[in-house]
Amino acid sequence: MKVTISRKAHFNAAHRLYRKDWTFEQNDAVFGKCNNPNYHGHNYELIVGVTGEIDTETGFVMDVKFLSEIIKEEVEDQFDHKNLNLDVPEFENLNPTAENIVVVIWNKIRKKIELQFDLEVILYETPRNFVTYKGE
Repeated sequence: MKVTISRKAHFNAAHRLYRKDWTFEQNDAVFGKCNNPNYHGHNYELIVGVTGEIDTETGFVMDVKFLSEIIKEEVEDQFDHKNLNLDVPEFENLNPTAENIVVVIWNKIRKKIELQFDLEVILYETPRNFVTYKGE
């Protein structure tokens, strides 16, 4: 019997959507206000789900405290109150779109979660705009 446990978290970060190899006009046409050279910010909401078998000894799929610590170390400590373009090495040459951010987060967390578990990350950029990544 497989069950999914989930942990919510949040971080605040600034970014700019643009491609270094495009002109300002090209970037503006594709990314609009998100191409602001002075950056803009979001209050990101994150849901991390881990799916696996229930351990017969503990009754847990995974200790939620352990999942919480991973999220704090791999996401909150590294992304919160940062400029994603300037402060987070993974985005030095990767446009920090919600799609790219969720994949980066998934990869960071995946390294800390045993492979017997399935992992899903949902990232809300705004209350109405969100992306989901399951490693596929």
